[in-house]
Amino acid sequence: MDVLGWLLFILIVQIIHGIGTWKLYVKAGRKAWEAFIPVYNGIVLMQIINRPKYWILLLFIPVINLFIFPIIWIETLRTFGKKSTVDMVLGVVTLGFYIAYVNYTQELTYHKDRDLKAPNKTMETLGSLSFAIIVATLVHTYFIQPFTIPTASLEKSLLVGDFLFVSKFNYGARTPLTPIAAPMVHDTLPLIKVKSYLEKPQLPFFRFPALEKIERNDIVVFNWPADTLFHMYKAADKRYDKPIDKKTNYVKRCTAIPGDQFEIRDGIIFINGKESILPERAKPQYSYKVAWDGKTAVDLDYLKKELDITDGFGQIATDTLIFSALPYASAERMKNIPGLTKVERIIHKETDKSIFPFTKEWSVDNMGPIYIPEAGKTVDINKDNIAFYKKVIGEYEGHDLKITGDEIRIDGKVATSYTFEQNYYWMMGDNRHNSLDSRYWGFVPDDHIVGKPIFIWMSIAGINDGIKNWSIRWDRLFTTVSGEGQPQSYFKYFLFALAGYFAFDYFRNKKKKKAENQ
Repeated sequence: MDVLGWLLFILIVQIIHGIGTWKLYVKAGRKAWEAFIPVYNGIVLMQIINRPKYWILLLFIPVINLFIFPIIWIETLRTFGKKSTVDMVLGVVTLGFYIAYVNYTQELTYHKDRDLKAPNKTMETLGSLSFAIIVATLVHTYFIQPFTIPTASLEKSLLVGDFLFVSKFNYGARTPLTPIAAPMVHDTLPLIKVKSYLEKPQLPFFRFPALEKIERNDIVVFNWPADTLFHMYKAADKRYDKPIDKKTNYVKRCTAIPGDQFEIRDGIIFINGKESILPERAKPQYSYKVAWDGKTAVDLDYLKKELDITDGFGQIATDTLIFSALPYASAERMKNIPGLTKVERIIHKETDKSIFPFTKEWSVDNMGPIYIPEAGKTVDINKDNIAFYKKVIGEYEGHDLKITGDEIRIDGKVATSYTFEQNYYWMMGDNRHNSLDSRYWGFVPDDHIVGKPIFIWMSIAGINDGIKNWSIRWDRLFTTVSGEGQPQSYFKYFLFALAGYFAFDYFRNKKKKKAENQ
């Protein structure tokens, strides 16, 4: 539904509200027309039911309003004497239309100074729970979201089993596109394994102003653009177009930003013709083939521990080892180990048609140059380069794209150029040969950006190996994701602050009790 469609829907809702409640407004000493004026009628209603005016703002926040509307329906009924459990249940299950029913069929009395406390313990508990869910959903949706690292694509920077806090406001929080959805879950409800949202209606895309722009080499959480498979109990080869905000969350490093020329030469990234220099914390990993003399004893377990090899070790022959996730520094140190005669980085040069844009003689280690689309910039398009921009034009920006021989038509018109409507990014994992990233699907649109990882609050080694094999990585607790130098844990400072709080609270309560006893 576009913006005009939503405005029309809101207008219809306001008319229905006015028709269904104007008599209640009159009973409360207000004018009938006040029930029909958008926003103003809500402010007046909050005065009538003696609730804070800021509740009106919550009605316009997607997902949050799913909890606020039922509360307002119940409060309205209670204000006019309909306090029974049946009344409140009917108010909710009829989506508020029960209010219109009693408005026209019953003689109601306005209770201006009614008791605002819940009528019973059950309602009090439900009210407290609803408030807690509203606050938690507001924080989760627009400020901070917890996130777990599931794969090794950013190994050394972010480890499997790291638990992150991801900031939504650094890059600008998005309003949900799917307003009718379960709070604080992604695309699937736990345990019962069904969709957590209704596909329709969908809100127009909107992003709040950002505190900062995405820079090269930032670690970014985004919705996976290629998440179009039908996973929900159906055949996996059938296309299924999820709403953007319900696509799988991915975390990668932004290697190129809008307007960049991106290229990989023998596994090394070049931006605008210059080699990309990663921050100190980043440790890109490559595959290495290591030759062994077959005689000298080599303790492989010690070798893996000494060189911080956590993944991707194999042996293809008695005299050859393969390491598919080895940092450059570790590879250099390996050259000095007795018995190892050769340490050679593996460079994939064979053509791979699964590499974006799927039409070039490129490989995972050699591709480009590729222009990263920038909003407002225009490029020439033709049969030779349309593969780069096919999904941008037809899927991400929603135009009708048809290609017939050498002719390209956009929305029915022959086109030889195209102006991009939003920014795009190129995302890659540091674990170069163990990462499903932009090399396999292309650009990441700006409207797919979720947020910026800022903090590791917990880290568990062996998280996928059963709880008996779990171990806490104490040195990673309360570490920042970005920043200069090596990560530093602030866990001890957190413990000091927590101990100080409890000490302060203990002595404050002790002093309070002493004063009460005097």
